[in-house]
Amino acid sequence: MVVMERLGVMQVIDTLVAAGAERVAINLANRLPRDRYASYLCTTRDDGPLDYAVASHTGRLRLRRQSSFDISAVRRLVRFIREHDIRLLHAHSSALFIARLAAAFYPYPTVIWHAHYGRYTEDRWPVMYRLATSRIGGIITVNQQLADWCVRRLSVSSNNVWYVRNPSFVESGGHSNPATLPAAPGLRIICVANFRPEKDHFTLLRAMTAVVRAVPAAHLILAGKCNDEAYLQRVGAEITALGLAQHVTNLGERHDIPTILSQCDVAVLSSMSEGLPMSLLEYGMAGRPTVATDAGQCAEVLDHGRAGILVPAGNAERLADGLIELLRHPEMRQVLGSRFQKFVNKEFNPDRIIAQICQIYDMVTAHSPRPLPEFSGPVG
Repeated sequence: MVVMERLGVMQVIDTLVAAGAERVAINLANRLPRDRYASYLCTTRDDGPLDYAVASHTGRLRLRRQSSFDISAVRRLVRFIREHDIRLLHAHSSALFIARLAAAFYPYPTVIWHAHYGRYTEDRWPVMYRLATSRIGGIITVNQQLADWCVRRLSVSSNNVWYVRNPSFVESGGHSNPATLPAAPGLRIICVANFRPEKDHFTLLRAMTAVVRAVPAAHLILAGKCNDEAYLQRVGAEITALGLAQHVTNLGERHDIPTILSQCDVAVLSSMSEGLPMSLLEYGMAGRPTVATDAGQCAEVLDHGRAGILVPAGNAERLADGLIELLRHPEMRQVLGSRFQKFVNKEFNPDRIIAQICQIYDMVTAHSPRPLPEFSGPVG
């Protein structure tokens, strides 16, 4: 009987903050087929609140590097790769750079870059990314725009770029007891978005001024990590300036999002740019009727408007109209919420998406990359 040797694969991510890229890295590390892969997770800087979600069977490396050019951290990574015979580094977001450095040393593991953020395409001079992605095994992107950008701006062959949807994982464990939420049932709007400029909370707040004129008891609940303290302070000042202090509550970073979503009535995302937002998938898994801006892959997640309301980015009036319509029509909320849940569970099924990623792993480690016709979106 021939026993197949397992392929050593390491997910490389800078931290384990509560954000989309980190959730994808953790869940891939946890859920790769254990009969085919020896799975590891490396955090290059700090861990974070999602540390609890890493499965006990997943190998761990914590580099805790102190700077972008921490040579000792690179040495520790190279040593770990050698000791555990890791043949593939799956680098998420900015962890690409340290993964490329480590791959320059024996045993020369193959590197895949997972591009999660829509803001990459706004970089007019992607020189560092072009250098870092030169001659790597391939690139996985979370939306079609990013895939096109990699081909056009990074000069990566379209045969080595794959758009693969984010999977709809359900987190379990590690939740705190939810606080009592403000407002009465039927009037709660939830926005799960970390506090950074591309999430555009300001358009949402301007929309809320119209919402509370139409539905005076409506209440907006914000949940997300503070990635930018100055931005968060400006959001707070805008809430006061618009007279919304009694209509907006900021819960901060939470790890009981499914429980909070279950107590809210309408979900919203007002981003100016996106990859494929995990919060939108969370809305769908919870069956929340949703209003979202047409940014990144949001339209695809909402089945191009058939499973939710899509509005132009930066348009407070259209955003308000969508929220008011859902608040005023419970039957519409029920229909759209159910439709959204069914669509996400089918189209973003984690088993199907992990199978696609495993195909990529097998191809790049065999040094024979080629397009995958069954994937979510073609490139080129």
